[in-house]
Amino acid sequence: MSIDAAPSLMPAAGDEAPDFTLPDDTGASRRLGDERGHWLVLYFYPTDDTSGCTKEACSFRDAHEDIKASDAEVWGVSILGSASKAAFKQKFGLPFTLLADEDHAVADQYGTWVQKERQGSTFWGVQRATFLIDPEGRISRVWPRVNPDAHADEVLAALDEARRGN
Repeated sequence: MSIDAAPSLMPAAGDEAPDFTLPDDTGASRRLGDERGHWLVLYFYPTDDTSGCTKEACSFRDAHEDIKASDAEVWGVSILGSASKAAFKQKFGLPFTLLADEDHAVADQYGTWVQKERQGSTFWGVQRATFLIDPEGRISRVWPRVNPDAHADEVLAALDEARRGN
């Protein structure tokens, strides 16, 4: 995508989650469609090992046992490669899958590849967003912008609510 291209729209609750295959933190391929049958928390973050991204990842780490107890997995996606993901995962003891979307194709599919502005400069990057995907592969909930500090608690509450059918 060129810098002047328009970003994709984010899928909404009720939409089928766009399928994809990406390398994980070990270099193995992970396909979203293979996760059918249980819940999936798919979160997009700008980069590995920065303050906001670390806060968000560690909040998912700290809530991981509760998320697993709700029959859900967590996948984090950013544009850095598998080696960066492996280092980030090891440094912070992250017990969930990190995926390398180096060409931002999946971020495009999910509408999280956006034009940003910082200190007067405009650039393209990943918008922090999360999608809760149900066992049938449909999006149950979308958080288009998140606060990395308390986000895992929000996701866990929504997961519990969705599983109860509320």
